[in-house]
Amino acid sequence: MTLKILLPNGSETTADYVLSGVPIAVPSSPPTFNRIAYAAAHVVSDPLRDAQPWGAPAIDWDATIAFRHHLWSLGFKIAEAMDTAQRGMGVDWAGARELIRRSLAEARTVDGADLACGAGTDQLAPEDARSLHDVIDAYETQIGFVEAEGGRAVMMASRALARVARTADDYRMVYGEILRQTGNKVVLHWLGDMFDPQLAGYWGSPSFEQALETVLAIISDNKDKVEGIKISLLDNAKEIELRKRLPEGVLCFTGDDFNYAELIEGDGERYSHALLGIFDAVAPSASKALAHLAKGETYAFRDVIEPTVPLSRKIFEAPTQYYKAGVVFLAWLNGHQSHFTMPAGMQSARGIVHYADIFRLADQANVLDKPELAVNRMTSLLQVYGLR
Repeated sequence: MTLKILLPNGSETTADYVLSGVPIAVPSSPPTFNRIAYAAAHVVSDPLRDAQPWGAPAIDWDATIAFRHHLWSLGFKIAEAMDTAQRGMGVDWAGARELIRRSLAEARTVDGADLACGAGTDQLAPEDARSLHDVIDAYETQIGFVEAEGGRAVMMASRALARVARTADDYRMVYGEILRQTGNKVVLHWLGDMFDPQLAGYWGSPSFEQALETVLAIISDNKDKVEGIKISLLDNAKEIELRKRLPEGVLCFTGDDFNYAELIEGDGERYSHALLGIFDAVAPSASKALAHLAKGETYAFRDVIEPTVPLSRKIFEAPTQYYKAGVVFLAWLNGHQSHFTMPAGMQSARGIVHYADIFRLADQANVLDKPELAVNRMTSLLQVYGLR
């Protein structure tokens, strides 16, 4: 049956779009990968309880945890309570703490399930930070909670640290103090200011070259406590430069939602593992592609993963920090939640033309898992915007 839908096309007009995508089959059991693959997972609001979506968003815990099961069933590890879960953009530390607690408990009920949890300083408002020790105290609280719950931490970049640090040595001191205390190895997180403008100049310099030297010094100082580093700069050359200079045994996790296909495949000598928000949105495709790669089927890997890249670039287009809206939009289209509402009303961060572009690119990437449902839901959204 031919499916079509009338969509806005960006020139103040509409045109019929005929769907052509073929949904990716879900594997009967979680596949095996030869790359470590974390999917950064989103959270689901409960619109019937969401009386204060900006100040006190209500989380739908059943739907939120069900989505984690979806990711585990496809072979992914989960990067929990990261920026994809709207940390600092709708979900505060209290909400993240409950999310971490529930997800860790749920993981213990699933064979092979694994996750790492974002730990930062977001209980400390940047304007309230008076010293580096304030930042250290905030990190200690969050990493201490994660490890007390039996989890491993991803040490998220800190807005408060970006505000109070003055030199690269300030970053080395703070990271060194925290890493000396951790019971488990930690993944560091280099998040570019395109994802969070408040992180401009992180690591003590606006220069990539100088920031890189600081990062490498921190890792060298604490190599026995660092599993790896996630780099999210949307620049594959910068990631490759970091990757080739990491000490042996320290892993590079790509957070590059523009260039992940080539970075994961690698250059024949080195490759990146993955910790990606886009894997939330394209999970069946990414799972299938990674399974091909593990079998040495490089061309099949490319055939599956490369069509998702234009979709990802649209979702993560500037202002990049609003990418969460596109991720949750696709989860709704694919039936993982019954509505398109987000903490802090984040669904309003993008316009209907953007969502129409995502719809078309998702179909062309074979990412619409239930095309008829997707058409019905997209039609209902268009009606909200006054389009028929």
